[in-house]
Amino acid sequence: MDMAAINSVVNEIDSLVWGPIMLTLLVGTGVYLTCLLKFRTWRNLPYAIGSVLSKEARTKKRGTGDVSPFSALMTALAATIGTGNIVGVATAMFAGGPGALVWMWISACFGLTSKFSECMLAIKYREVNAKGEMKGGPMFTMKNGFKNKTLGSVMGFLFALFAVIASFGIGNMTQANSISGAVHTTFGMSPEVCGVILTILSLIIIVGGIKTISKVSSVVVPAMAFFYVIAGLICIILNIQNVPHGLYLIFMMAFDPQAVGGGVLGGITASVMNAVRFGVARGCFSNEAGMGSAAITAAAATTDDPVRQGYINMTGTFWDTIVVCSITGITIAASGVLGMTGADGKPLKGVELTMAAFSTNIGEIGALIVAIGIILFAFSTILGWEYHGEKAWEYLFGTHKYNMIYRIVFSLVVYVGATQTLDLVWNLSDIANALMAIPNLIALLILSPVIKEEVERFQIVLEKEKAEKKAGATAGEHAKI
Repeated sequence: MDMAAINSVVNEIDSLVWGPIMLTLLVGTGVYLTCLLKFRTWRNLPYAIGSVLSKEARTKKRGTGDVSPFSALMTALAATIGTGNIVGVATAMFAGGPGALVWMWISACFGLTSKFSECMLAIKYREVNAKGEMKGGPMFTMKNGFKNKTLGSVMGFLFALFAVIASFGIGNMTQANSISGAVHTTFGMSPEVCGVILTILSLIIIVGGIKTISKVSSVVVPAMAFFYVIAGLICIILNIQNVPHGLYLIFMMAFDPQAVGGGVLGGITASVMNAVRFGVARGCFSNEAGMGSAAITAAAATTDDPVRQGYINMTGTFWDTIVVCSITGITIAASGVLGMTGADGKPLKGVELTMAAFSTNIGEIGALIVAIGIILFAFSTILGWEYHGEKAWEYLFGTHKYNMIYRIVFSLVVYVGATQTLDLVWNLSDIANALMAIPNLIALLILSPVIKEEVERFQIVLEKEKAEKKAGATAGEHAKI
């Protein structure tokens, strides 16, 4: 069998594992858990966002762990906020119409609960290695949380194996290739030079472990997200007169494309099924809710209660999809570029579509902003995924002694990704990414009674804390009088 035939088979497998059954399992698990918890994750979202923005989240005063709650979230976000927020949204809106954005939002709403559940369980069932570092994630949840220890060990091994494979592909080479492509197009730098620079930077940061990665992520992730969101808001404000029509297209074509000129927008034909399919798929790809990857980082957080950190980490889905992806989607919908063709006569899609949307409003600098966004988003993804893969690697070998080998190899593979196009490797890692989710989602369903019990227990704690805070505020007001 030649390489073309192998690629064809792998592509078919990739389409199968990321087909309707997988997407239904991902979203369905989120729906089930959300209902089981009586929508507590939605109702406590303001509390969760407030916790993220609090000064306490940046300290290690409450409980035990390796990094602060904020740093744990930023490291997880480093892995989730990536090219999908720029390219993935544009691809979804091209393939499924503007309405795909609504279905990204819907999948994210239920993804909040999946993200909360996997992160909470990761902290509840985490362990401490010989170096005194936290180690956790779905593999430890399965190992320590399942009553059937054999089943837990087998599923934990499979998750860890697929996580390591995915870390080198989705989390490394694809991101490095996106960076080198953006750098070459924007600044004219050769992929080889870009690869060397990326490899050195990766080595410097990654060799330091989770504490170094979290320090960098705590600065880079908020800065890059703020930079991109502000640029997007400027585009939206400058084009404010077209925003109502853009929002109309987004909502109408999500549920009734025929109401908008027969469902045809330029060269794009939209349908409800396509909007659902591509919106849900790209939403899941972007925020990784239900994949289990973010739970690995969450396990490193300093906290006194797994539910408290679970709420903090679930906001990652909110920041990723509801905030960053929305900026991209609304900018594209309001710009009027969806369905336009490029110089080659082909419809604009992917990064070209996003660049055109930004450039339409703020000129040539728009394309530069998108390119810089891709570079920063992709590099942060490399850092975040390194930690995910490292902890999965540690689980497979049962010791931390070989972690440095993984860190060095992972950093060197960055150069390969920056300089080579390896479609087969990328597709295989994409399959591994899907196969990670299957044991993780099964674990969430099996341990759903534990999740419910923990949430109900913490709700009493939360209500007590709110009452004490209110009483303190009242006492303070009386003292002033």
